[in-house]
Amino acid sequence: MSHPERPAAVEVHHPQPITVHPPTAPLVPVQPGPPPAVQSIVLPDGRVVTGYALTPVPAPVPVDTRPAVSRTAVNIALGGIGFGAVCGGLFLLTSFIAALTAFITQLIILAAVIFGGWIAVQIFGATGHHDHGGTTVNIRKAVIKRSHFHG
Repeated sequence: MSHPERPAAVEVHHPQPITVHPPTAPLVPVQPGPPPAVQSIVLPDGRVVTGYALTPVPAPVPVDTRPAVSRTAVNIALGGIGFGAVCGGLFLLTSFIAALTAFITQLIILAAVIFGGWIAVQIFGATGHHDHGGTTVNIRKAVIKRSHFHG
């Protein structure tokens, strides 16, 4: 005696909404896009399975087609070389400015010494006494007794 086949039990799953407690952001309505494509597949036992089509995932880029060194690494290396060149130039520039400042300071001191010597020669003239029409005052010995000047 054969038993008739019993129908298989059907499980129905209903989607459950995801709830967030407390809500972190308000829901923003979005315009719906075109309706997704629905596909139906007939299984060998006669059942029909219906569902949405999945979009295919793009294949990853093969490793052998990628460059050996990334462009970002090359750009960072070139930036470091440029920065090093600029720092060296700035160091030389500051050294040049310091040397120029020392040179100008020595020129100013030299000019002060020469000008001071010229003034000293004019005041204490080595060529002798010249009377330029001024008043000559002869100072002789004076005796001071009891806060009185006797000249």
